Amino acid sequence: MERFTISLDDKLAKAFAALITERGYVNRSEAVRDLLRAELERTRQAQPGEGSCIACLSYVFNHHERDLSERLTGMQHEHHELTVSTMHAHLDHDHCLETVILKGDIAEVRRFADALSAERGVHHGHVNVISVEAHEPHGRGKPRNAAGPARIHRHGIGAKPHRHVKPAT
Repeated sequence: MERFTISLDDKLAKAFAALITERGYVNRSEAVRDLLRAELERTRQAQPGEGSCIACLSYVFNHHERDLSERLTGMQHEHHELTVSTMHAHLDHDHCLETVILKGDIAEVRRFADALSAERGVHHGHVNVISVEAHEPHGRGKPRNAAGPARIHRHGIGAKPHRHVKPAT
């Protein structure tokens, strides 16, 4: 682990100490690591050829809106290569919350999330995108976190072929 020293003016140090307390960090180092990861992720996703991601899209919608449930389900089926799973929760008589787990190219995931969130009757749409990189899975002849492309493999008879991914930061 590499160490470095940082100097902060009193006002910034006080604000940082408050943030550490508010978020429940046990020390400043972990707080700085999280801030760096977030900024590196933001910068990575702003680059051309952004790469692959996993994402969580959440939104609220009025299930009485004409054909909206069917349109949302249809969009997910039309993009089955991106849609991993959907969770549906009833909030009240009129509103539902859905959370959709997505996986794929960052630009494609964002386009899908934007299109779904823009549907009439969908409110509070938000997507959280995490860049990922392929890695060789455990027990496949390489160290657990070896860099480089992972081969497509299966985990048993009848299992779908897949690649393992891990967060890029």
